[in-house]
Amino acid sequence: MSFELTKPVLEALRADVAEGRDSAIHALIRDLHPADIAMVIDRLPLDEAVYVYRLMEGEAAAEVLIELDEDLRDELLNSLTSKEIAEDVLEHIDSDDAADVMADLSEDKRREVIALLEDQEQREDIQELLTYEEGTAGALMGKEVITVRAEWSVARAIVDMRRQAHEIEHIYTIYVVDKDDRLYGILPLKDLLFSAESTRTLIKHICETDAISVTVETEAEEVVHRMKKYDVVVLPVVDATNVLLGRITFDDVMDVMSEEATEDYQLASGISEDVDATDSPIVQMRARLPWLLIGLAGGILSSRIIAQYEDQLRIVPEMAFFMPLIAATAGNVGVQSSAIVVQGLAAGNMQSVNMIARMWKELRVALLSATVCGLIIFLINLGLQQEQALTYTVSIALFTVILSAAMFGTVIPLAMDRFDVDPALATGPFVTTLNDIFGLLTYFTVGHFMYGLFP
Repeated sequence: MSFELTKPVLEALRADVAEGRDSAIHALIRDLHPADIAMVIDRLPLDEAVYVYRLMEGEAAAEVLIELDEDLRDELLNSLTSKEIAEDVLEHIDSDDAADVMADLSEDKRREVIALLEDQEQREDIQELLTYEEGTAGALMGKEVITVRAEWSVARAIVDMRRQAHEIEHIYTIYVVDKDDRLYGILPLKDLLFSAESTRTLIKHICETDAISVTVETEAEEVVHRMKKYDVVVLPVVDATNVLLGRITFDDVMDVMSEEATEDYQLASGISEDVDATDSPIVQMRARLPWLLIGLAGGILSSRIIAQYEDQLRIVPEMAFFMPLIAATAGNVGVQSSAIVVQGLAAGNMQSVNMIARMWKELRVALLSATVCGLIIFLINLGLQQEQALTYTVSIALFTVILSAAMFGTVIPLAMDRFDVDPALATGPFVTTLNDIFGLLTYFTVGHFMYGLFP
């Protein structure tokens, strides 16, 4: 059953915190999922959030900490001692989550926590995971895997699997390795139960040897792509010699997808850093200002273009009426085209598409759109009995602007991707500003020519 955090519930909780009614707080959060508890704590001021969090114990507290907003999690970690982090948090979560928690700590506190971990294997696993570069499969993976040897019998494998299962909370698949721990294949539970003719059957005779894997250096985006392409919920991670090191699960990939979507959305909106509503005005200004300055430069250039045609506007002031139409249409078309290209690049289904073929397809779409929009504005101007020169100017300029904007919106993100620059930049103020400038220039150029033909 899903939990809904309403304003009355939140106010009642804050009153319980203020009055120190711990039993009432326990009654509210006792049966909630860790994600729901995290949602509740995220809505509280810091001091109240710390109070509620400290009422939880053991595994529940650790799971809630992982679900919290990153900024609040950092604050809570700063309020905990190294001993509390080691014993109350890290001992109750998987190695990949433990490494994420450790990465949020200062260097000195990290060393203190590592020294307090009693489990030598856990200490080594966390230290290993911290060595991998952020944004790679190594940094995403967890070390909790169940492995069996290819030369083992089914009977021996089951005995050893039972021993390993005591230390692992979630079992996604069983990995088959050789005597040197190199990945040999995977063993679905169905095959273990139904494919073996007897308990003496060797694992290598019933396992699948075509396991899809990634190396520790594989980029996180490629991991996401492979899991989507092959429709798997877990991927084994190996080193350069194919030795099995860990696994990446679908929940880790969902976090990556969410982060990538947020980053692309911010870039497309002209925000150059990862910020949210809780960040300080200085941080938010620093993230927004670069693209605002680009827009400002574009606006200045547009104003200079208009100034160059001041005499034309003085003679034909009606041309000013359609300037917003031309600029807005150019920006909209450019954003639409670039958004489609960026979406295709992000999904990985445009990697092998020839740029010329992509441009030709977008040109056909633009031709149809430009024809429809050009005819509509032509008929509207005829109905409004606008002078002939203005009618042709607006229609031809709109047609031309839609074609050029579509080409800009297609070529720019493809070119950015070719030079390893995030193409999401192309869907924001960059393309919009460029198309505004070119649209106005096109409009006035066509107008200058048309009023020469129809004096």
